[in-house]
Amino acid sequence: MSLSDSVLAVNDKLPIRSDAPVHSGKVRSVYWLTPADSARLIAERSYNVAPNASLAIMVISDRISAFDCIWRGEGGMNGVPGKGAALNAISNHWFTLFRERGLADSHILEVPHPLVWVVQKARPVMIEAIARQYITGSMWRSYVKGERTFCGIQIADGLERDQKLPELLITPSTKGILENIPGVPAVDDVNISRRDIDDNFDAFKFSNLNDVTQYEILLREGFEVISSELSAIDQIFVDTKFEFGYVDDADGNEKLIYMDEVGTPDSSRIWDGAAYGEGRVVENSKEGFRQLLLQYFQDPDVLLDKGRMDERQALARDTQLPQSVLLEVSEIYLTIAEKIIGARPELPLNPEAEIVDILAGEFGLVD
Repeated sequence: MSLSDSVLAVNDKLPIRSDAPVHSGKVRSVYWLTPADSARLIAERSYNVAPNASLAIMVISDRISAFDCIWRGEGGMNGVPGKGAALNAISNHWFTLFRERGLADSHILEVPHPLVWVVQKARPVMIEAIARQYITGSMWRSYVKGERTFCGIQIADGLERDQKLPELLITPSTKGILENIPGVPAVDDVNISRRDIDDNFDAFKFSNLNDVTQYEILLREGFEVISSELSAIDQIFVDTKFEFGYVDDADGNEKLIYMDEVGTPDSSRIWDGAAYGEGRVVENSKEGFRQLLLQYFQDPDVLLDKGRMDERQALARDTQLPQSVLLEVSEIYLTIAEKIIGARPELPLNPEAEIVDILAGEFGLVD
């Protein structure tokens, strides 16, 4: 069996019983279970959720996206070996730590396979909760153009690229297109201020105004937990994106939870601490893959200019990256996962067959 056989590139064609279309994102696919299967699993596996909660099987692929495109490799290696398992393991590690330290629960109910979560349906808060401890990336690009106000927060002159900020900045953006919010354009991923959220908390799907404060507390506390743990292994938590939502527990109590993924190389920037101390930035996250792509193509501007999106999509479609590039990225993901969770994630040999076997035998979800 070749290494490419261990890569799960297509994850939305599994024979999982569902009565709704499979929701397939850039990396994860979500199979919504039938009401009967949801109720059965809640009873059989004693999940602490409402008896009528909707459950789903979430399958993570090894696909890799960057610059809003999916990238593929030579020899049928249409993903990064071990990437999905690394992301799932890291997220689950942080979610478990959050719960143990009394922060909040997550949407994950069980992890039956390195590429699979059993989750409960949450009512998402329509905010991309972004926290930044260093000035880099898009924030730095705006800063050098003269911008000094970010999401309603004023920052000082004289900062240098990749410098640590005086305090953790919360710079949220919209999740999806939200209409009829004064001062907030109806486009996806537009920066918003705390005042915007307070004044329109219901439009952002908060249950009450107090939960706006609670989401910021959970964001700061979650960031600090991850930052502290990474510091202990000489890694720097630079910036990250969290997502939040609401669920009901078995007693019918509504609670604000973490959802999606947290503290992963896909959703965060992580720098090597030793290199940073020497004045160098070494990426231990997907940013490293972005830099590889910028160096690989003769015209890197096509990856940066949104006005050239058609060219960019054609480039991604028609390019087969060398396997060496994807294996280099694989090592980044697997190494940082090993540092975080204390063991190298297990690499499934035949992921699709393994997933189907588990979901058929143990969960009764395959006809």
